[in-house]
Amino acid sequence: MEIQQLRYFMEVARRENITKSAKALNVVQPAITQALNRLETELGVKLFTPYGRGIKITTCGKYLYGEVLPILDRLERIPGKIRSMETNEDVVVHICIQSAWTLVTEAIIEYQRIDHLLQIEATMIDEDESTDICITTTCPQRLKRQFRPKGETRTVSEQIYLAVPNTSCYRNRKSIKLNELDENRFITLSRAKPFRHICDDICSSAGIHPRYVFESDSQAAVMNAIAVGMGVGFWPEFSWEKTASKQIHLLKIEDFPCQRDINIIRNPTRKDNTRINIFYEFLSRYLSIYSKKNLG
Repeated sequence: MEIQQLRYFMEVARRENITKSAKALNVVQPAITQALNRLETELGVKLFTPYGRGIKITTCGKYLYGEVLPILDRLERIPGKIRSMETNEDVVVHICIQSAWTLVTEAIIEYQRIDHLLQIEATMIDEDESTDICITTTCPQRLKRQFRPKGETRTVSEQIYLAVPNTSCYRNRKSIKLNELDENRFITLSRAKPFRHICDDICSSAGIHPRYVFESDSQAAVMNAIAVGMGVGFWPEFSWEKTASKQIHLLKIEDFPCQRDINIIRNPTRKDNTRINIFYEFLSRYLSIYSKKNLG
């Protein structure tokens, strides 16, 4: 059975009139007659019988009509769906957020007020070939030398503070030295988080040996553990919200340069897409504004 044969059959089955069907299909009558004859020969049954001056569909013809109708309907929908898929790809950004989740999601919300049709599919899983933009973090002191991003990269710097419980021994202080914290109790993210590796690198470079008493994958859990006095911890200044808790006090670190870089990477293997490029530029500016505001 050929698709063209089935199209001719369906039209004739609906009209039960070859002349009108030929006119509707914009073909000559013999073309339809020949197609129907070949179809009946292939199936070995009669699909139409003479009826007065016209034709009438048979029981076998009605069965074939019912079976073919949804098939042809799906076939006719395919071109539109394919075009729709291509269109939708232009309004979907696949973004991998490995760092600065709160700040990046705030940027997404802000941008969707400008372009409400743009859809964001966000994940925290490692970037792959389907990722358009990836946000990662590195340490300028040492880890950055090992960082070789694939693709256009915009980098903004962020000061790292020490978060301490807002108790009497810290409340009036504005800064602290890392060497005061050797063997101190530390609250930290788990090793699955990139920021943890930056914190470990800072401690190693500064020659201090923290005692990790609590680890979590949750930023909120880290904040709460510090707030209740379980220990102290490193705190990215603007991406973790500087005033996240009244029970936490942030101290500037005096004796060691504590910063991290937030890298916004555009995947070069993904097709060039104007809307994605515009969002990439917006996200880069958004994070840069926060960085300049806090670093002066």
